Amino acid sequence: MDPITQFNNERADDIKQMATDEQLKKKSIDWMIHADKYKYTYNYKWMGRPIIKYPNDMVMQQEIMWHVKPDLIIETGIAHGGSIIFSAAMLEMMGIDNGHVIGIDIDIRAHNKKEIENHPMYKRITMFEGSSIDSGIAKKVSDFAESKKAVMVFLDSNHTHEYVLKEMEIYSKLVTVGSYMVLPDTLIEFFPKGYYPKQNRPFDVGNSPMTAIREFLLQNDNFIIDKDICSKLIITEAIDGYLKRIK
Repeated sequence: MDPITQFNNERADDIKQMATDEQLKKKSIDWMIHADKYKYTYNYKWMGRPIIKYPNDMVMQQEIMWHVKPDLIIETGIAHGGSIIFSAAMLEMMGIDNGHVIGIDIDIRAHNKKEIENHPMYKRITMFEGSSIDSGIAKKVSDFAESKKAVMVFLDSNHTHEYVLKEMEIYSKLVTVGSYMVLPDTLIEFFPKGYYPKQNRPFDVGNSPMTAIREFLLQNDNFIIDKDICSKLIITEAIDGYLKRIK
């Protein structure tokens, strides 16, 4: 066996075994809950802009981008802009001609908008302000995607079941076969019940992106949860949140 194959096989075996380690999973969730006390995911930047993600998810997203080589990445939820700049930077580094990122947010705050527009990666970004489930916004994005060959989607805006399900129904149609629809914040379903409403947020256990995924997959067999990815992401916002389009 050549050394590359041997390494890949050993890694696959380790991931497979790790996926069955319920104690490790519990420790990881306990750690995420503890770390959230300090807003852990707010502590990083990408190319100067705050990126509200676990570093693990950033690395994983780089992996799927390298594999799929999307020429369009659609992201709902912009906040400080770190995520859309990260996606744009990946397209730039991969040298994808005409690769572009669409960011959608119901409220693009002026100070964030200014920083994003002044960033060198803005040349690959288009922002739409409005609700991601608004028919007018959805039409703009759909029209933009018509000429694209490989489309990837990240849904990270309003995290309630109803809203996320509507987003999935709209944007899943744009995801190309072999590409991904990623749903951060499925971890809400694994945090203590009542944890987020205490922070004046409308989502909770039983009303989260995870419950939306479960309902979506019952009525849509074009997607599967990519367990090869999810099994190795022990510290992640997107527990079972990497959905691959298979047909």
